[in-house]
Amino acid sequence: MDGEFIDALEQLQREKDIPMTALIETVEAAMASAYRKHYGVNDDVRLEIDFENRTVTMFARVLIEPEDGPDDGNDETLGVRYEEHEVDAAEFGRIAAQTAKQVVMQRVREAEREIVFDEFSHRVGEMITGEVQRKDARNAFIAVGRTEALLPANEQIPGETFRFGDRLKLYVLDVRKTTRNPQIVLSRRHPGLVVRLFEQEVPEVFDGIVEIKSVAREAGARSKVAVLSRDAQIDPVGACVGHRGARVQSIVDELRGEKIDIVRHSDEPGEYLKSALSPAKVSQVVLNPEERSAVVVAPDDQLSLAIGRRGQNVRLAAQLTGWRIDIQSHTQWEAEAKRAVEEAEAEAEEAKRVRVYELAKELDVPSAELVEIMREEGMDVSSHASSVNAEEADIIRDLLLGGEGTLDDIEMGNIEIEL
Repeated sequence: MDGEFIDALEQLQREKDIPMTALIETVEAAMASAYRKHYGVNDDVRLEIDFENRTVTMFARVLIEPEDGPDDGNDETLGVRYEEHEVDAAEFGRIAAQTAKQVVMQRVREAEREIVFDEFSHRVGEMITGEVQRKDARNAFIAVGRTEALLPANEQIPGETFRFGDRLKLYVLDVRKTTRNPQIVLSRRHPGLVVRLFEQEVPEVFDGIVEIKSVAREAGARSKVAVLSRDAQIDPVGACVGHRGARVQSIVDELRGEKIDIVRHSDEPGEYLKSALSPAKVSQVVLNPEERSAVVVAPDDQLSLAIGRRGQNVRLAAQLTGWRIDIQSHTQWEAEAKRAVEEAEAEAEEAKRVRVYELAKELDVPSAELVEIMREEGMDVSSHASSVNAEEADIIRDLLLGGEGTLDDIEMGNIEIEL
């Protein structure tokens, strides 16, 4: 029986990947429980296992009552001592043996759960390979080694289908402790999966020579990846694309045909925004750093490409760069620029009229004469009375202008007016 017992421990160690020391502690606890249940005592129990000779011996540690002296709870108190004696487990009986078995199984399950949690809690953010085991109406269950992990519906690539035995690359999103086994939550749509795939396929990314600065992704449709080279001799975009596109194509295949735009990162926002909007080519970027927004002007024939289907291209570019982007066609931009000039001219006209009124008020000019002066200055007088005394108007004009200069000259103090 001793040899069979040791064989069982070694098999548990291999199958459950539980350290032998933990198994021995578990068995000792189980045997102690069975011993106490059978004899109705509270003694300690230890196992002595000789793996070389394949023997197992159990000892009970029994308190010997002191012969004299006070018992203050200290083991070294005079007269207090312990003795160990060998115990025959066969004497426990069926109930005690069943209790020991239950304790062992419970402890083994707890040890398994701790091992799984410890293994995967350190792998959050990593990419692993798993095999589809089963699927219900929404979720997929993935075998990762000897552990089953969860791929929730909201972490799957839209439209992706699975078959039993399919092997997938997955991103470890979370590891949660539950009342039963730890729950390992995986993802196929997290942007981090794109980063890990590039690390796998592109040695320069894995080695840190090419850095992935940012990723924007709409899983199943398109991703944008901004890259930067730490070595002036290495083109980051070319390194990620690979010879004839082989490297990026491997990633596209793993993501079931998802398009991937590799763009060049830049510390200059205008250049970064132009690159982020590829494959469209834009002609002008007007930045508003305070609001972190930009107006991007695209040639008329590039506008739809810059915006993308249902706004996807500009939306991903905004996510990638962190800037709010307003895209306009060249025609629209020119029309708005012309309108802005007209509005500025109108505002200048209004400001000039206000200056005339303020100046006339200072000189106590009647409103009728003011109309004529405004006409002389080429200003809009449609909202004012049209009747004016021409002789008085001349006097007022001469008074305001001193026979030379402009209203701006008077306002800026270049011409003095004596009342």
